[in-house]
Amino acid sequence: MGSFESTSLGRRWRMVKTGFESEICLAVFREVLREFMVTGGDGVDDSPDVRKAELTPSGGVDERNLTALDCEDMKVVISRDSYDAFSQGNALSLNYYTKTCPDVELVIAQVVRKATSKDKTVPAALLRMHFHDCFIRGCDGSVLLKSKGGNKAEKDGPPNVSLHAFYVIDSAKKAVETICPGIVSCADILALAARDAVVLTGGPTWDVPKGRKDGRISKASETVQLPAPTFNISQLQQSFSQRGLSMEDLVALSGGHTLGFSHCSSFENRIYNFNSTHDTDPTLHPSFAAILRSICPIKNKAKNAGTTMDPSSTTFDKTYYKLMLQKKSLFSSDQALLTIPKTKYLVSKYASSKKAFNTAFINSMIKMSSITGGQEVRKDCRVVN
Repeated sequence: MGSFESTSLGRRWRMVKTGFESEICLAVFREVLREFMVTGGDGVDDSPDVRKAELTPSGGVDERNLTALDCEDMKVVISRDSYDAFSQGNALSLNYYTKTCPDVELVIAQVVRKATSKDKTVPAALLRMHFHDCFIRGCDGSVLLKSKGGNKAEKDGPPNVSLHAFYVIDSAKKAVETICPGIVSCADILALAARDAVVLTGGPTWDVPKGRKDGRISKASETVQLPAPTFNISQLQQSFSQRGLSMEDLVALSGGHTLGFSHCSSFENRIYNFNSTHDTDPTLHPSFAAILRSICPIKNKAKNAGTTMDPSSTTFDKTYYKLMLQKKSLFSSDQALLTIPKTKYLVSKYASSKKAFNTAFINSMIKMSSITGGQEVRKDCRVVN
């Protein structure tokens, strides 16, 4: 194997220079590294040494000291000019549309704001849609494609049949196409709309890296890859790690459950026939379990019966974490975060500090939304070109 620094990956990394500390740089570098590991391109092979490559503080690569890339431990600094130079190919850039569509974020925000003023469930829907998009083939807008012919698309897969507010993305795409046709991908529109959804519900804002491309493949069968509300901590950890996301990301992104609504089917496993010794999950607070059973009776249950994720379901706050500590979370996957010390500590931390939660959520959203995989810029978000 040739030296790491002689490869395109190494040359890209040398573009990074002192300027400002940025988690986004790590997300971009992870994506570039992933691209090279998958393609085996340009002299970088898939040996264990390369897969474990660690950057040294000086910005080089020490092939004698090889450990996993870790966004918490690596403090990367990069100037905005270098970022633009670094983020070539499939990587993302904060300034991707600065020259080609400078008003794109303003236009999308206006569409999301208007939709939210008419329907308070829109923000939760957009955030969930973005998460479900990123976890299948990367953030490529494949969740937006409609089924066609013999192909059943992601949006019609079992975990996605309750997704809604696709019309908001359609409206945003139409508005963006009016000012800069053929430039902005549907995947980017969804990522930006998800950020705006958080802001409109009282959550933090952040700069979204842009430049995603839209995917051409969407299969309902692949939605089994989405983490289920019945998952235990081992299953959750595996699901997230397969996408380059850490346990910290798992706890932070789970905080998105502060918004929205859940149907009974997602938590009935906890209130009926839980196991051979308990009808109800013993980790559920008894009074809360009784409330859930009244909402979701075994017989004569309303078609769309369910409950809000937390009492402040249209406000982005830390209530989700506080309720978890009170044994009042809805999903098994929520309760699972309390089953090991590392994630339990983070739940307690975010329950007591909105600032800590917001910071972690921003970092994890940037990491998740930087998982890319598309090939084109669609003219219509619901069909490939």
